[in-house]
Amino acid sequence: MSELSPARLWLMRAGYVALGLAIIFFQLLPLETMPRRFAGPDLLLGFTCAWAVRRPEFTPALSIAALMLIADMLFQRPPGLFAALTLLGTGALKRRAAGLRDQTFAVEWLTVSLSFIAILLAYRLILSILLIPQAPLGLSVIQVAMTVVTYPLIALITGALFGVQKSQPGDVDTMGGRA
Repeated sequence: MSELSPARLWLMRAGYVALGLAIIFFQLLPLETMPRRFAGPDLLLGFTCAWAVRRPEFTPALSIAALMLIADMLFQRPPGLFAALTLLGTGALKRRAAGLRDQTFAVEWLTVSLSFIAILLAYRLILSILLIPQAPLGLSVIQVAMTVVTYPLIALITGALFGVQKSQPGDVDTMGGRA
């Protein structure tokens, strides 16, 4: 049985926050002078969901909410809306994490993809109800599709580079309970 020490737990939590801040930083860099005709994947949402599904204890709700709120402010989105929806989506994924660890990657991919779609639909619906201007539907659909398509790469990077693997049935958490 592998034991997750408190030091490793806090190191991985700090690693998640550092990864999120790095993604935000690189998305803010002015690397292109002309506007693009397509939207790239939402890497912050992708990595957040990958970490939440694979090791829910590494992504506490406060960290997710803080990172997404920072992203809302810096990306000039309505403050707190995307953060709240992401928090709800990752909360649902965390509740399903124990059942997903015995499933194949395809089931995980489908579950996370449905979460991406639900977050997009709820976000657009709330913006429409509040009459807030929003990006064209085509760009939003392309962004979600790109996020869904790149999720296997995100999961691979999460596992290989950061060592965030699904917990095994015999693993023990910091409190001595079964994972």
